[in-house]
Amino acid sequence: MWPDLIKKAKEGGIDAIETYVFWNAHEPVRRQYDFSGNNDLIRFIKTIQSEGLYAVLRIGPYVCAEWNFGGFPMWLKNLPGVELRTANTVFMNEMQNFTSLVVDMVKEEKLFASQGGPIILAQIENEYGNVISSYGAIGKAYLDWCANMAESLDVGVPWIMCQQNDAPEPMINTCNGWYCDSFTPNNPNSPKMWTENWTGWFKNWGGKDPLRTAEDLAFAVARFFQFGGTFQNYYMYHGGTNFGRTAGGPYITTSYDYDAPINEFGNLNQPKWGHLKELHHALKSMEKTLTHGNITHVDMGNGVTATTYATDETTGCFFGNANTTTDATVAFLGREFNVPAWSVSILPDCRLEAYNTAKVNAQTSVMVKKKNAAESEPESLNWKWRPENTDETVVLGKGHLSLNQLMDQKMINDVSDYLWYMTSVNIEDDDPIWSRDLSIRVNGTGHILHAFVNSKYVGSQWAGYGVFNYTFEKKVKLKPGKNQITLLSATVGFQNYGPYFDTIASGVPGPVEIVGKKGDETIVKDLSRHKWTYKVGLHGEEKKLYRLDSRHASKWQADNLPVHRKFTWYKTTFKAPLGTDPVVVDLMGLGKGHAWVNGHSIGRYWPSYLAENDGCSLEPCDYRGTYDNNKCVSNCGQPTQRWYHVPRSFMTDAENTLVLFEEFGGNPSLVSFQTIAPGTVCGNAYENKTMELSCEGRPISAIRFANFGDSNGTCGALVTGSCQGRNDAISIVQNACVGKESCSIEASEEVFGSTNCDGVARKLVVEAVC
Repeated sequence: MWPDLIKKAKEGGIDAIETYVFWNAHEPVRRQYDFSGNNDLIRFIKTIQSEGLYAVLRIGPYVCAEWNFGGFPMWLKNLPGVELRTANTVFMNEMQNFTSLVVDMVKEEKLFASQGGPIILAQIENEYGNVISSYGAIGKAYLDWCANMAESLDVGVPWIMCQQNDAPEPMINTCNGWYCDSFTPNNPNSPKMWTENWTGWFKNWGGKDPLRTAEDLAFAVARFFQFGGTFQNYYMYHGGTNFGRTAGGPYITTSYDYDAPINEFGNLNQPKWGHLKELHHALKSMEKTLTHGNITHVDMGNGVTATTYATDETTGCFFGNANTTTDATVAFLGREFNVPAWSVSILPDCRLEAYNTAKVNAQTSVMVKKKNAAESEPESLNWKWRPENTDETVVLGKGHLSLNQLMDQKMINDVSDYLWYMTSVNIEDDDPIWSRDLSIRVNGTGHILHAFVNSKYVGSQWAGYGVFNYTFEKKVKLKPGKNQITLLSATVGFQNYGPYFDTIASGVPGPVEIVGKKGDETIVKDLSRHKWTYKVGLHGEEKKLYRLDSRHASKWQADNLPVHRKFTWYKTTFKAPLGTDPVVVDLMGLGKGHAWVNGHSIGRYWPSYLAENDGCSLEPCDYRGTYDNNKCVSNCGQPTQRWYHVPRSFMTDAENTLVLFEEFGGNPSLVSFQTIAPGTVCGNAYENKTMELSCEGRPISAIRFANFGDSNGTCGALVTGSCQGRNDAISIVQNACVGKESCSIEASEEVFGSTNCDGVARKLVVEAVC
């Protein structure tokens, strides 16, 4: 997907692409490196270069990114004597080794700009300024070491440190956030740079869908450049997918769409992509003026500002209105300009408005999912199944290692989400706890716990996003003599952010207790220091049941398909949907687990986890006013994530295999494959602007609505307002657009005739069917 995504970014007016370098992906085992396939960093940078774009290499190597363990490999945490992100010799040696490795690879391919390559900036560390106060003096010593180490690598391009107000020279400190117009670098000679303009927000299991409007995002960008900005990067421009077990958090979803201008599946997120494209064009038309001009700034009060950039040959203007309710009139050079509330107008010549952030001329695309079956593919899938073999752990308590204590789950080097904790407890007839009302009580750390006592399932529990501890307690029946206690801990991505995030306990830190109650008297038997046996991962993982070449593939059962059964593997075959549209698999009806297509992990799934019920509004989102991730959310009470991306590169034209491990219990018969594409597109162009419509590679089949004047409603429910142009507007648009993949029409009286719209801003509004 890289070439297509990068091409779409370039078409959207992007001229540089940032990428993290994920240490845990590239060095999963100490001194064993992987830069192949999806981890081919050099190929990615060269793909950027082939489109004529620049690259920004954010090595980190701590990246945060809602990525598992912040991008650190788990073996790093388990090195003797290590302390992460501080002046610790063990950690710094490993960090320098990996950073040097990456730099040497890039230098060898001559990819730094100093060598004629595309990389214009490099980053060391990441948002350390947000946590440095917790590390004290050794944190400052580490920061200085980072700067010196980076400089010693002699890459020939500037090094940046984001969110680092005390970045030592020559490091350039940069801003991350929703708005960075008021940011000032700590060095007056440093450029004003914005490394992360958050286009939306990430999702967690139980969280709602974010929306940051195109108007507000454009306002933030235009205002940044109005106030002297020199470099701005979107986080994310393409959000993508947390395939495999890469999602961190814990509790970050497999989707990382981020409401980005290019959505998770590679489609254009309209109108955001198109509105920003127009903004980028306006800014680039002023490039020389902005980079060479003298700046004059006038504060007109009530949030209204006027900024002029002037050279000897050219002059450019920004008129800003940060008022959240009231439009403003700006008088300039004998003219008056209307600036809507919460918007910025850009005038490349200070005479004509070329762009206003509140006036969206881009189309809106309504994406639809279709059950687009392949030729001769049946509507429903034929499933096989097999149980996860739990006899060794639940019944016999056999494992890989034993300790006389409870173990942090990070100690297994993150080779699986699953770790079995097993012990036994002897209860004699004369034990004081015997005749009491008994329960098992476990202190867990926010991820998932399944408990078994004497081979019987007792119950499960988990916390939610941002919660690190919970107490599981269920009544149990014990017998005289030996009782087998088995706990299965399942992680959902390790903590990726915060001071000392690496020290947060995972799995079952304890205590684990048998609690007996009789009247007001309670007796507690603590099992935490018992001999615990551990088994890493699932039996099906060990046998690689998700792989096509698994030697155990013959043991699947076709009869008596169980549903709502915990710890069950399912398998089916399917043909890829016809065409080239992105493919998703709808996992509605399943509980929680992991999915693979042809052996490629498409990530964790958890459609049974519903988003919170509160906080969504039925009213259209008002772009005016400061944005945060709680504004303009949707999907309340619905599955946090129902559809999961299956890249076409994971599939073949012949038979494909889908394998599921179902942890909670669900019904696979409801699973289906679908394609995603624009179903309806609605064009919107102010008078004397050109409206562009596109169905992204498929023809426009019909025009449902067209009006030049004023129109009301939203895409799919448009109606004519108080004025309109010619009655044959639909025919005009039909002739220009139907049967074409894209079309352009000028919104003007010359095309659509005069209107009775005195005092009303005229727009061409069209609804087309793809």
